[in-house]
Formats: sequence, structure tokens, C-alpha cells
Amino acid sequence: MELLHLRYFVAVAQELNYSTAARKLHMAVSPLSRRIKDLERELGHRLFDRDTHHVTLTPAGSALLPVALGVLEQVESIRWRLDEATQPGRATVLLGVPSGIHPDLRERIDALTERVRDRFEVKRWPGASDLLVDAVRDGRLALTLARLPVSDPALEQLPVMSERLGAVVPADRFAGRAAIAPAELTDLPYAAPPAAMANVFFRRLDRQLSDLGVKKRVELSATAYEGVSEIVSGGFAFTVSMLDSRSPVWNYTLDNVAVVPFCDFDPRLVTGLLWRKDRADGGDLEELIAPAREIFAEPLSR
Repeated sequence: MELLHLRYFVAVAQELNYSTAARKLHMAVSPLSRRIKDLERELGHRLFDRDTHHVTLTPAGSALLPVALGVLEQVESIRWRLDEATQPGRATVLLGVPSGIHPDLRERIDALTERVRDRFEVKRWPGASDLLVDAVRDGRLALTLARLPVSDPALEQLPVMSERLGAVVPADRFAGRAAIAPAELTDLPYAAPPAAMANVFFRRLDRQLSDLGVKKRVELSATAYEGVSEIVSGGFAFTVSMLDSRSPVWNYTLDNVAVVPFCDFDPRLVTGLLWRKDRADGGDLEELIAPAREIFAEPLSR
């Protein structure tokens, strides 16, 4: 088994779409499919169930995914771990960054990176919010930004940004509207955000919409932001996203898609900065966390 086989497997497992994974890997679908079959033969397990419309992980594939991610993470960290070992005066630390964080938060990360550069080299580590929180808990990440709420007594959290959310709707149907009430969306299915974003907040949001009369749902298990935008553009559903046009998720907005404020409903996505309590005051990361507290102290609202 080669590392490339694991990279191919992880790409397909994360995208659940061979064509998207192949583009991500800069290769054609056919050789990617062959490499996956080679891996399945070597392991003696089928990793994916695949038909003309969907790709899903088998139980064996689900079991392999965290193992493969761990192996690749260890390999990818060799360079900076070696640098850390040969330059003991300056440690490399990882800061988790979930999908779609606001550029104002990125500016604060840059400010923290500059503030501590003599003692730490801060590297960003992307991932799903819940997985990043797990990585802080087990010590793989020093800090992370994550979508709140997060309930863990071992972690300290500092709310750093509140973002107002609006309805993402077919523009031709709601042309010229300054606001939309949830009651006006009851005949459209709600398309939840991609699985990578579906943490406690978005599960709670789903229940709130249901309580407001929005009962229909459409599940897009094999796509990401652009797929959700595609079905909204086609008039098949609506979703919920950040109102601020500077949010990176606006990059996925297609023709015939409008983002409109709600009336009679004010959902807000809150992002926090989290770290392990035992690594802060008097801990091994005190010199990193103390300036992070200062830089992120004033929460932003967008």
C-alpha cells in the first residue's frame, strides 16, 4: 500500500463524488477509480458503495477514514516537526480553521501569528468544526476557531464573532424582497449546509425552522457549498447562510440566487476561539494563549 492510495481514498471519502475528487487530485476519474479498486483488493474490503447517482462509504470505508486521515496527518507534519526538533527555541503550533470563516477573523489570526513569531510558528489547519474541537481536546491542535455552541469542561472558549444569517432563495421567485418570513418558505424544502458544517448549531437551526413551519427537507450528502447553491438556483430549495457579502461562502453564489434577511426570525452563527484549559495559565501554551486572548478579546458582529 502506498501513501497515494490513502490520499485517493480520503479525497473520494470526503467528496463522496469521484469526479469532484479527481479534479481535486488533478487526475482523471478512470485512474482514480482503478486505484481505489486496487486498495480495496489489497485490504480485502469494499470501501465504497457506488451507483449512478450516489457514492457512500461502506462500514469498512467509514472505519478506514479516521485511520487514513491520521496517517496522512502524521506524514504531512514531518517537515514542521523536524524543524521544531532542530530549532527548539521556536515551536510550531497548529491553529484550526473551519470552512467559511470571515476575513476579519483571518486578519486576527495574522495579527496573532506576527505577535508570537519569535516564540511560535503558527500554522493553520483546516477541517470540519467538530473535528477541529476534537483535535484541540487531544492535543493535536493548540487552538481552534469553531462554530459554537461547544460543550466541553476541559476547553475554554472565547466568542469572537457573531454573524447574522439570511435566507438563500431563488432570486426570480423573491425578486425585490427586502426581507422574508419563514412562513413564506414552507412550500420549499430546506437544504441544510454541507456535512462539514453541520454541527450542533445547524442541527438546532434545523429544529427552529421546523418549529416555524418549514417541514420539507432535501439532503445533499454528496456535495458541498456549490451543490447547495446549484439546487437553490434551480428553484428546488432554499438554504441559510451569512448575510455579509464579504463572507467566503458568497463565492459559491450562482445566478438566480439571492441572500435576503429574515423577518420575525434572527438566526446568528457564533464563532469561538477554543483551547485546553490546562495548556493556558501556567501551561505549555501560556505564551501563545495569553496574546490570543488579547487579540480576539473584542467580539466582532457582522
